[in-house]
Amino acid sequence: MASSQMKDRLKAVETWILANPNPPTQWPWTWLYKSGRTSYALIRDVLSGHLTLHAMGLVYTTLLSIVPLLALSFSVLKAMGVHQRIEPFLFQFFEPMGPQGLEIAEQILGFVDNMKVGVLGSLGLALLVYTVISLLQKIERSFNMIWRVPDMRSLGQRFSNYLSVIMVGPLLMVSAIGVSATIFSSTFVQKLIAIEPFGSAILMLSRLTPFFLVVGAFTFVYIFMPNTRVKLKYAFIGGLVAGVSWQAAGMLFASFVAGSAKYAAIYSSFAIGIILLIWTYLNWLILLLGASLTFYLQNPGSVAKRRQVQLAPELQEKVALSLMWLVSVPFTKGEAAPQQEELEQRLRVPGEVTRGVSDKLIRAGLLSLAGRQGDQLVPGRVLDRITINDVLSAVRQDEDRVVDRLPFPIPLKEIRGEHDLFDKTFAELARDPDLVDRAVKDGEEADGQDEESTEPAEKLTPQGEEAARP
Repeated sequence: MASSQMKDRLKAVETWILANPNPPTQWPWTWLYKSGRTSYALIRDVLSGHLTLHAMGLVYTTLLSIVPLLALSFSVLKAMGVHQRIEPFLFQFFEPMGPQGLEIAEQILGFVDNMKVGVLGSLGLALLVYTVISLLQKIERSFNMIWRVPDMRSLGQRFSNYLSVIMVGPLLMVSAIGVSATIFSSTFVQKLIAIEPFGSAILMLSRLTPFFLVVGAFTFVYIFMPNTRVKLKYAFIGGLVAGVSWQAAGMLFASFVAGSAKYAAIYSSFAIGIILLIWTYLNWLILLLGASLTFYLQNPGSVAKRRQVQLAPELQEKVALSLMWLVSVPFTKGEAAPQQEELEQRLRVPGEVTRGVSDKLIRAGLLSLAGRQGDQLVPGRVLDRITINDVLSAVRQDEDRVVDRLPFPIPLKEIRGEHDLFDKTFAELARDPDLVDRAVKDGEEADGQDEESTEPAEKLTPQGEEAARP
């Protein structure tokens, strides 16, 4: 009894989160509603295995690419003599693994120092660049999976964008470190430190500077990596949550490593390797969870019971009619054409559903893209020539014509409501196989008689027109 009541309550909460036609509009219910929807989607993505699978794949790629990646990143910094400033962040990454983690960081830096990019030769340099680009390509594929982006960047864009980030990104981070160090060491700030409570605030701010840099790095990755437009405010929220989660995970993992004597006893010298795999996996999972959080904040309509929403005919037809209505009303009033992203948010359905339906309407000539960026929707032809049946026919149409292969026992494409066949059961149809043919034939004959009985309107002569005028 108690378990059934609990299931009913959970079902009610799930319905309130996912299928609420009238979401709350007052705080704190709005915050609770949005937080519940986003948390539901994140937990669903983790339990379904999509994020964990991509995180595990990135762990393998990272082990192969970390040394070439650091070698290319440090090459510019070495030329400027400032590569020492970026090394503390590498040690900070391995710090939760304990003393052995710091040894791994030193060994990696030793490998990077021994790798001379200039003496690798053309083939070696090409392999080095390919290894790094393959890592970033896999990261982009994971982010595109989260953002439901079907297409990746072109080969030329990958080469130019990836290498520019690898070369310029560390330089920007070093510049940020240098600017913050200059500010904290200035005479004005030193005088403020002697005055309380400014001194404690500045000291706390200096300690939080590495954390802010990590948040900035997460935010930059969330904006740059997906092959779509990401808004800064949502990327910053995702970066902030990921940064806090990363710091908390570091402290928890450090306590885990401190009490992992059993792993050392079981795996001996391989224990540090297993711990390294687990820590790297947690880092990638946190990064992907932050990206998923950013996606759901920017696209709240994508929160649904399933990650891939089933394209039911009812859903497609109602979305098509709603899209046509939301485009027709401003067009009739002479207002600006609505953006497709705005319509997706107003409909509160996943973006891939609305984009798929709008694409079918565009191909049918019922909608057209407009605006400087081609992201606004306008009617494809005059509204007097667009009917509800046109919209429904465009959505129902099988554009691949797979339906033509089906050996229909019933000519469904000929059945209309006026033939009174929709109320017939299949038992009746099976007993009288010719019922459908007779109904279709009778309907065609009735349509022909109606056309013959329709006489053209009588034309008025000029004299008749004058007589008819008042």
